[in-house]
Amino acid sequence: MNYFDERIVITGVGLTSPLGDDLVTLRENLLAGRSGVTRFPVRNMGDLPAGVCEFETTRHQSRKQLRVGTRAGSIGIYCAHEAFANAGIEPAEVDRSRIGVYVGITEHGNVETETEVCQLFDHYDEDVKFWSHHHNPRTVANNPAGEITVNLGLTGPHYTVGAACAAGNAGIIQGAQMLRLGECDVALAGGASESIRAYGIFAGFKSQGALAQHEDATKASRPFDKNRNGIVVSEGGCLYVLERLSDAKARGAHILGEIAGYSLNSDGTDYVLPNPERQEECIRLALKKASLAPADIDIVSTHATSTPQGDEQECSALRAVFGASEGTFVNNTKSFIGHAMGAAGTLELAGNLPSFEDGMVHATINVEELDPACGLPGLVCDQARETKGVEVILNNSFGMLGINSVLILKKFHN
Repeated sequence: MNYFDERIVITGVGLTSPLGDDLVTLRENLLAGRSGVTRFPVRNMGDLPAGVCEFETTRHQSRKQLRVGTRAGSIGIYCAHEAFANAGIEPAEVDRSRIGVYVGITEHGNVETETEVCQLFDHYDEDVKFWSHHHNPRTVANNPAGEITVNLGLTGPHYTVGAACAAGNAGIIQGAQMLRLGECDVALAGGASESIRAYGIFAGFKSQGALAQHEDATKASRPFDKNRNGIVVSEGGCLYVLERLSDAKARGAHILGEIAGYSLNSDGTDYVLPNPERQEECIRLALKKASLAPADIDIVSTHATSTPQGDEQECSALRAVFGASEGTFVNNTKSFIGHAMGAAGTLELAGNLPSFEDGMVHATINVEELDPACGLPGLVCDQARETKGVEVILNNSFGMLGINSVLILKKFHN
């Protein structure tokens, strides 16, 4: 069958974040202006600002399964179960060969390899007979998605989408595309990250001068602030149940939102530094695919990571698209939870998703002195803003090696 023109909708969401393990709790904390950033011990570096998840690991896994699997896999499994429950789908009661799993990741395997190397060096005189025989399945790139399929007995296609910090959006985009290709009937899509367990991520950002520092961990992530000084590394995950509209309506599903458009492109210029012209092009392409004008966007969820150059470049791209319009509100979720890497875009979208129902725009916190280079007319700072209604959300998510992703979600109307 030809599903190319089918509308794709979200019917379920499952998440774990530094601000809560379900959408209601996350939203309450965002509207209340509470930070989820705390301090986390990092090998050889002390206690650093980080976003830590505290979900119930044994809710959907046995202790043996937790020992065999990975933290990213566990995050994915938790989110998958919660997403299906939220969508009213019992995987055991449907055709599990028609459920596809598409999980965005920034990177995978570092945590397990670092841990094994350190254990061998510190305790076993580098004797490889003590190397874990679980290492290979733990470190293959498809691991988080694969662990979900093993746990739930899903037999449809699965893989991860490696797209640096644009991966959360990319996972959702992949799920929508596979539904339109007819490769699955239900897509479980989003992103997952275990980043805080990887020493190399902290060390890498520190060597770049891009690791946030602040005596108060809750104020370390401060996008757009004049004194911002880097990224707060976080873990987390968020997966959505995506369906073709006809299938969702046939089973009487509650629809949380509709995917209106999306785009992916590449800077093609630098390993790390973003290119605002390519970001602008990516935003405009998503708008074109959604048949929308900039004035139609009610909320822009920014990628802004709290790095000096990164925030400034994104704001440049946004000014080029939206001009001086005050009709589009702009916010940032990383100021609350830090940067969840492969899960960033999908968690940030979730933070704004309830706006369709409550009409509120959560703020960007920790903006004590706005950097003039980051000034945007619709930027919401410190206090949540009430609107007359939210119809369209644009979600930015960008990553290293110049990968850009933009996802546009609109309120569902028949």
